Amino acid sequence: MHGGLASPSPPRSTGGPSPADKPLLRFITCGSVDDGKSTLIGRLLYDADLAPDDLIAALERDSKKHGTQGDDLDFALLVDGLAAEREQGITIDVAYRYFATQKRKFIVADTPGHEQYTRNMATGASTAELAVLLVDARKGLLDQTRRHSMIVSMLGVRHVVVAVNKMDLVAYSQEIFDAIERDFRAFAAPLRFLSITLIPLVAKDGDNLVRASDKMGWYQGPPLLGYLESVALDDNARVLPFRFPVQWVNRPSHDFRGFSGFIAGGNVMPGDIVRILPTGRDTRIARIVTADGDLAHAVAGQSVTLTLTEEIDVSRGDMLVSPVSPAKIGDRLSAKLLWLVREPLALDKSYLLKLGAKTTPAAVKTVSSHIRIESGLAEPAATGATLAFNEIGEAELALDTAVVCDPYEENRETGGFILIDRVTNETVAVGMVRHSAWAERGARNGVEASYASMEGVPTPPRLAGPTPLRSLVKALSWRVPGSLITFGAAFAFTEDLRVSAAITGTEIVCKIGLYYLHERVWTRFRLGMKPTDDAGL
Repeated sequence: MHGGLASPSPPRSTGGPSPADKPLLRFITCGSVDDGKSTLIGRLLYDADLAPDDLIAALERDSKKHGTQGDDLDFALLVDGLAAEREQGITIDVAYRYFATQKRKFIVADTPGHEQYTRNMATGASTAELAVLLVDARKGLLDQTRRHSMIVSMLGVRHVVVAVNKMDLVAYSQEIFDAIERDFRAFAAPLRFLSITLIPLVAKDGDNLVRASDKMGWYQGPPLLGYLESVALDDNARVLPFRFPVQWVNRPSHDFRGFSGFIAGGNVMPGDIVRILPTGRDTRIARIVTADGDLAHAVAGQSVTLTLTEEIDVSRGDMLVSPVSPAKIGDRLSAKLLWLVREPLALDKSYLLKLGAKTTPAAVKTVSSHIRIESGLAEPAATGATLAFNEIGEAELALDTAVVCDPYEENRETGGFILIDRVTNETVAVGMVRHSAWAERGARNGVEASYASMEGVPTPPRLAGPTPLRSLVKALSWRVPGSLITFGAAFAFTEDLRVSAAITGTEIVCKIGLYYLHERVWTRFRLGMKPTDDAGL
C-alpha cells in the first residue's frame, strides 16, 4: 500500500530513528526542458512507497486526462500541480515535496527547465545542499544544462548528482554514458563542486531510482535514492562566526523588548558578548526566548528572540555578530549577478537592493566581466557593458547606505541579495557578495569600533599621547647639545672654566624644567594633530 512515511497513517516499520532525529537533506532537480525532472521525482516517490494512497488515486485520474504516457501513469503529474503545467506538460513554478525514508528526511525542489523560468530555478537552488542535474542521454550537455550547473555553483551548492536519463533510448549504452561523464567533469572543473556523481537511469521505468537496474549491469554504483540517503554533507553553519540578522523588534509589552530573527551562523548562549552592526556597540545576551520557553543554547538554523542586558537601539536590518570575527560593513559591493529579466541591466539606474531584512537603493556602476556558459570562466567585459537576460557577470555596485554582509562563499545567508526594479517591483537579479568596501576610508571610522571591551580579546591598539616620562626624556636629550653650546659661548666671553660651568649648570636646571612644563601644557591641545583611528584600522 502506498503511504509510507509521507502519509498520515503509521509507517509499516517502526525501526530506525524518529523523524525528528533524522538528518535533513534539501536538494533540487534541475536541467534542460523535457529531461524528465518531474517524472524522476514522481516515480521515485511511487517506487519507494512514499506517495499517499489518495495521491496515487488522483494520479490515475489525472494521467487519463492530462497524461503524456498513453495508458501508463504520468508520474510528472505527482509534482506538477498548476493547471498551466498540466495543460502544457511543462514545469513552471518550483514544486516542493517533503518525504522521509528510514534513514533520512528530504525536501526536494522540482525546478523548471525553460530559460524564461530561470528565476524560479535560482529560487529553488538558493536553499539547496545538493543538486540532481538531469541530462537527456540522447542530447548530452545543452546550454541550459551548463547554465543550471553554473547557477547552482554560484549559489553555493557543492554536491551534484548528474542523472543521465532516458538511457533506454540509447540502448543502455555505457559508451554514451562515459562520454557524457567526461564532458561534464571537464566542464565542471572550474565550478568548485566538492563531489560529482553520475548515475545512469530511466526515470519513467524506475531503473536505478530506488532499486538497481538489471539492464545496466555495467554500472556498479548505488541507485539514486540510496545515494541520497548516504551522501555526507559539510554542515559547517554551526561552526561559522555568529550571525543574527534582526528581522523584527519584538515588543509585546512595556516590560519586554527582544529581537527576533534566524541564526544564520554559529551559536549563542546567555552571557555571550555580541556586537551590534552597523553601530559597532558591544553588549551581552540576556535571554534566548522561544515559544516553548527560554533556551540555554541556540545554533544556526534556529529562529529565536534574543534579549540584551542593556537598553540599546537595535532596528530591523541590523545584525548581531561575533565581536571576534565580525561581518563586514560597506556601501560598495563587488558581486556576481544573474540577470533574470528580458530588459537588460541599466548602469547607474537606481534599483532596490535587499540583503536579508535590509533594503537600500543601489546602482550597478560597472560590469567587469561576463561568465561564459560554454566554459564557466569569466571574460573581461568592454567598457559600458551590461547584462542581458539570463547572463551572469561580475559587477561593482554603489549603495546609498551601508549594509552588513559576508562574502557569499563564507555565509550564504548573509552574503546573498536580490535587486528589485523600483517601478515594477519585479526581482531583476540575484547577487552573491564577493567583498565589500567603503567609498572612502574615512567613512569606516567609528562604525566598526567597539564601545566595550571584548571578554578574552584585547581591544584594538590606538595611538597614545605623550607621557610625562617621554616629555622628561625629550627635555634631557634636547639639553645635551644645547648645554654644550652654552658652555662654549660662556667660556669664549669669560675665559673662566668655573664661571662657564656655573652658567651652564644654572641654564640646564631652568630650561629642563621650563621645557617639561611647556610639553605637558601642549598635550592638552589637539591643534595640528591628526585624529587616530579608534578601530585600529
